[in-house]
Amino acid sequence: MPEEHIDTLARIIWDYHHVGHGLKKSDCIIVLGSHDLRVAERGAQLLLAGWAPWLVLSGGLGRLTEGVWARSEAEQFAEVALNMGVPEEKMLIENRSTNTSENIRFSRELLKTHYIEPHKIIAVQKPYMERRTLATFGIVWPEIELAVTSPQLTFDEYINEEYPKDLVINIMIGDLQRIILYPALGYQLYQAVPGAVKDAYHELVDLGYTQHLIDSSE
Repeated sequence: MPEEHIDTLARIIWDYHHVGHGLKKSDCIIVLGSHDLRVAERGAQLLLAGWAPWLVLSGGLGRLTEGVWARSEAEQFAEVALNMGVPEEKMLIENRSTNTSENIRFSRELLKTHYIEPHKIIAVQKPYMERRTLATFGIVWPEIELAVTSPQLTFDEYINEEYPKDLVINIMIGDLQRIILYPALGYQLYQAVPGAVKDAYHELVDLGYTQHLIDSSE
């Protein structure tokens, strides 16, 4: 299979995962845990630009960081933010969560313990996790006014030695499968998946991009 065709299919999935939200001044920014420190950089940039007064860094050790990182995702993210100039007193660290739902639920609980009850939130995730984040907030914290954003990179810009193309495609395919399956399990709100996206998904699965799929037969 020509690499150009694989790239075309991957960009279809990549574009679908983006929700295209514009930003507005909010009550806090929540950076959801992941293995990508560029997500923390994006959250710190937004805090420093004045989009919100609080930066919540969320994440324990999840499926991509457990056994790889010695410290929690949130603690790694906090170090990035501090090095970028975010004042420590503007950060809250939630370091117990292991998935997106827990990122949201535990961050909400942490904010409440600090007497912060936000109405508008900016959620920061990996580019190919925007839609899943939106769909999960819709279940866990539906009353919030939400904008989802991510590092401002194209598919080609996102790929590097640390995040090679094959890894990113495998993870994107796994996230799309969860978008399809999780609403029936009550984990996420339903998201329509266009036919062209489904076709690209099935073709990439047939090509062997299956490393991050879950068993859907259960």
